[in-house]
Amino acid sequence: MKSVTVVGASLAGLSSARALREQGFDGTITLVGDEIHRPYDRPPLSKSFLKGIDDGLSLETSDDEALDLQWRLGVRATGLSAGEVLLADGSCVRSDAVVIATGASAIRLFDDTAGVHVLRSLDDALALRQELVPGARVAVIGAGFIGSEVASTAVELGCSVTVLEASPAPLERVFGAHIGSLVAAWHGRGGATLMTGAPVSGLTSLGSRVTAVEFADGTTVPADVVVVGIGSRPNIEWLAGSGIALAGGVVTDRRGLSSIPGVVAVGDCAAVRDPSTGITVRDEHWTAAATRPTVAMKSLLSGGESVEVFTGVPYVWSDQYQSRIQFAGHQGPECLSDIVEGDPTVGPFVAVYRRAGQPVAVLAVSSPRAFGKWRRQLVT
Repeated sequence: MKSVTVVGASLAGLSSARALREQGFDGTITLVGDEIHRPYDRPPLSKSFLKGIDDGLSLETSDDEALDLQWRLGVRATGLSAGEVLLADGSCVRSDAVVIATGASAIRLFDDTAGVHVLRSLDDALALRQELVPGARVAVIGAGFIGSEVASTAVELGCSVTVLEASPAPLERVFGAHIGSLVAAWHGRGGATLMTGAPVSGLTSLGSRVTAVEFADGTTVPADVVVVGIGSRPNIEWLAGSGIALAGGVVTDRRGLSSIPGVVAVGDCAAVRDPSTGITVRDEHWTAAATRPTVAMKSLLSGGESVEVFTGVPYVWSDQYQSRIQFAGHQGPECLSDIVEGDPTVGPFVAVYRRAGQPVAVLAVSSPRAFGKWRRQLVT
């Protein structure tokens, strides 16, 4: 193998290039990215960056100069065929192997209305932070991690914030209904208004500018700025017709191998199949994008002979309303949860999720030491 094309120039893509060099690959590595920006860290975009703090976004270090990468930035991939990555400018990159790390895009609503934003990219964040001025009425659609982080930041910036969540409780899919109902109080204590069970039906506007968010019953919430945080879609449209297996993402095994020899997928666009159930799961968290490329590059360089698989429990963190939220593990409807430390109605706490009596997930709010203790006890 003399050349590898990495499609996607964010965390998973850069981590893949690093892993290739660390594992002794000395051929050509071409890094293709649809954004003009060099690799940057996304978690700060909904927090410190929105507050005007621009430091610390770059993912590159001085050591990365030795990677000797060929950069193709500002041009998106449009197809994959027989080892060729086709690009929007009409050119193509030929290589012996391909790493798919194209990530995901925010689901958008009401694209043609001024004042309506999503937050996924650096350009999204630049556009949004211009509008988060003191006194602005901000409606956040979706109380997931991104929506909640934006709401928290907007409150700090002096905005009047209303969070609109269609589900009965915020973060119900991640934390479960019981714990989700308890953490709903975070928003009120932090200075935002939370409305649950509130699916949005549309917007009202004056000219092309949003003025309110509308519900099915005709009621409205006034808004100068609307942020849509209702999830993401994997960037896999460019792979249509390539013959690669797709099912809510690029289907891979637990080594990162796709259905096409010489092609692996990592990061938010990868849907990893569980061999025992056949279910595919996209792990859209920073830690997966940073760590799984090491395993996937071993699979690639060995021609699929490596037996090392992705390990460890999923881990995600979030900063909201001056609290650090940490969650690790897998929880589902069959799990029972209980508060083992603290009181969620007033401050820091720890919740443990058990399946058949065994701890399988832990949620900690401003309790890092307890989180570490319980994380080490999780059964995978």
